Amino acid sequence: MDEQLVLAALSETERDQALKRFRLLQPFLEGQATLSAVTRDHKIPLRTAQRWVGRYRQYGLAGLARRRRGDRRQHRMAPLLQQLIEGLALQKTRPTAAAVHRQATETASQQGWKVPSYSSVYAIVRSLDPALVKLAHHGTKAYQDSYDLLYRREASRPNEIWQADHSPLDVWLLDDGDQRARPWLTIVEDDYSRAVAGYYLTFEHPSALNTSLALRQAIWRKADPHWPICGIPQIFYTDHGRDFTSLHMEQVAADLKMQLVFSTVGKPRGRGRIERFFRTVNQLFLHKQPGYAPGGGKPVTRPQLSLSALQKRFHRFLLDEYLPRRQQELQATPRERWEAEGFLPQMPESLEHLDLLLLTSAKTRRVRRDGIHFHNLRYVDVTLAAYIGEDVIIRYDPRDMAEIRVYHQDSFICRAVCQELAGRIVPLKEIIRARRRRRKALREVIKSHEQLVKLYLGTELEVQEEVIEDEPIPTAP
Repeated sequence: MDEQLVLAALSETERDQALKRFRLLQPFLEGQATLSAVTRDHKIPLRTAQRWVGRYRQYGLAGLARRRRGDRRQHRMAPLLQQLIEGLALQKTRPTAAAVHRQATETASQQGWKVPSYSSVYAIVRSLDPALVKLAHHGTKAYQDSYDLLYRREASRPNEIWQADHSPLDVWLLDDGDQRARPWLTIVEDDYSRAVAGYYLTFEHPSALNTSLALRQAIWRKADPHWPICGIPQIFYTDHGRDFTSLHMEQVAADLKMQLVFSTVGKPRGRGRIERFFRTVNQLFLHKQPGYAPGGGKPVTRPQLSLSALQKRFHRFLLDEYLPRRQQELQATPRERWEAEGFLPQMPESLEHLDLLLLTSAKTRRVRRDGIHFHNLRYVDVTLAAYIGEDVIIRYDPRDMAEIRVYHQDSFICRAVCQELAGRIVPLKEIIRARRRRRKALREVIKSHEQLVKLYLGTELEVQEEVIEDEPIPTAP
C-alpha cells in the first residue's frame, strides 16, 4: 500500500508518534551512530529498537506508528452480557453507567458469567451509536430532527420557488384609537435570490386576504425601478396555515398556473430562509423604531408610530438597505441575484385580471327588478334589465363594497354600483361595524325606556324584539 495513503489513515497522535521514533532512529539510519549507542542514549531496549528499524525498512514511516489492536473496540466478555449491558443503557429511563453496572453484575452472577468491571461497562455504554441513543432516549421526532436525511427545496433560478409566511412584529404601534397594537407582517420571498417580492402590514391576524394582497404586490410590476422583482412563480411554497390551504388560494393557483406546495406538518424543511428574513427585520430595522419590544413584550421606548408610518419606514428599509445588502451566502445582493439571469418573468394578462383572481370573492345572487341585493345593499346597472329573474355570479372586493362585478354563465356582464356608496371606498368590515353600532345604540334606547317604565309603573315594558345574530366580520375572500 502507498506509504502516503497509510499515513493519511493515521490519527494525528499516531503520526506524531511515528515522527518521534524516526528522529530517535535517524542517527543510526544515516550511519552516524550504532544502534546500541542510540538505545543507550535514549534508554530503550535494544530489541525494541531493532523491531522499529525492521518495520521502518518494510513499511516506511507509517511502520513506526503504534499498531492498533484489531479487537480494540471489542470487549472480552460473554456476548449475551454485552448485549444486556447495551439494552440496559438504551432504556427510556436513561440509567447511569453505575446503575447499568449494578444490574449487569447481578445478572452475571446469577448466570455464572464473569462479572464485568465498571470500566468495561462504562466503555460499552460510551461506545453506543449516538443515533441509537437519540432514538431510544428522545423518541422518533428528536431522532428525525438530528439524523434523518433531509430534502431541502433549492431553487435554481429566479421565480422558480416563492415562499410566503406571516409573523407578528416585535414593535408596538398606535391604532386609530391611540391604543397600543402589535402589527403582523406578511412576506413573499423569492427562494433563489432571497429578494422580497411583496409584503403586507396590518393589525389583523393572518388571512387569505392578507396573503392575496401581498401576492398581488409581489406578482405585479412595481412603480419603483429599484424594486424589479415581479412575475408569476412556478411554485408557491408555504406552511399549512388556513389562509394558504384555502379554496380561494387553490383557485388562484389554478388560474395563474402556479403550483401550490406545502411543507410537511411540523417539519418546515427549507423554510429557514424566510424565517431568517424576519430575524433580519428585527436586528436591522425594528430595534431602531419607537415602541420596539424584544420578544413582543414590554416596549423599550414609548410607542409613537401609526401603521402607515411604520409601513413607509419599512418600505424604505426594504429598498434602501435589504435589497442592496450583500449576502455572504449568495456572494451578491438579492437584487443583483434576481436580475443576473436576465430572464423575462411571466406576467398575468392585466392588473384587473390579477385583482379579479386575488382580491374578489364569488357569490351567487338572483337579479331582481330593483337590482341585486347583497349584504343589505342594492346594486344597479342598466345592463341588468335583461337578466331579471336570472341567477348570476357576483365578485366583490371586501375592501371596497361600492361596486360589484356581475357574471352570467362565465361571461362578464357589467359593474353594478351601490348608489349609497358611489364615489366612496367603503370596506365590508366598516359596513358591518356600522350596523353593529346602530343596533347597539337602539338597544340602549330600549333599555333606558324599560328602566323608566319599571321605575314608575313597576312593570316590564313589553317590546317585541326580533333576535338577529351579529354578522361575522369577514377575514378572507
